[in-house]
Amino acid sequence: MSRLIPEENFHAEEGNDKDRYLITYADLITLLLGLFIILYTISNIDAVKYKNVAQALGSIFGKENINKVVTNDISNNVLESPKNKLIDQLSKLIENYDYTSSIQLEESERGITIHILDDILFAPGQAVLNEGSKVVLNRLASVIRSIPNDIRIEGHTDNTPINTPRYPSNWHLSVDRALNTAYYLIQNEGVDPDKVSIVGYAEYHPIAPNDTPESRTKNRRVDLVILK
Repeated sequence: MSRLIPEENFHAEEGNDKDRYLITYADLITLLLGLFIILYTISNIDAVKYKNVAQALGSIFGKENINKVVTNDISNNVLESPKNKLIDQLSKLIENYDYTSSIQLEESERGITIHILDDILFAPGQAVLNEGSKVVLNRLASVIRSIPNDIRIEGHTDNTPINTPRYPSNWHLSVDRALNTAYYLIQNEGVDPDKVSIVGYAEYHPIAPNDTPESRTKNRRVDLVILK
């Protein structure tokens, strides 16, 4: 025996079927809105924004995979590119002006270090910048003055003792050399003093053995450390 559906119920069920597409349509609009918000958020490369996007997407698509992709993107686009660009600029400067025997670059956990041997900056046993050194610092400043990183300027000597009225020890000499270098960059080359610090290490942070004149030459230096 067939079962008759009351007329009012029949119309209600028919109306529900007709409106069911609205659910799919609403879901589509929500997804499109989310997409446009994400595109707007990442329109400018910003590490904080990327992390926020990673967290939002991770809750939907799987945190591990999304975080991996976004973290790699941050590393490549926000951190690595400026660093590589800076190294490239400094390397070209050293090569173009034939400073390869007096200036070396080193990358470490601290950041990028520019080793400047003392013979290009100072007379033996002195801390007064010579005229040639000002040209060198001017050229280096053209690259480093605009970077946001802090810069630590470190003075170093070899292990040959010094004892003069002005410099009773290598500590005094190394600090004075770092100070004069930093002060010149700040006063004459427009390097932001808020980013600059100085330290003197005397002979206690050598980069070569102090057993030959050539090695001792490498240890007499001023380092410009561009900190991470």
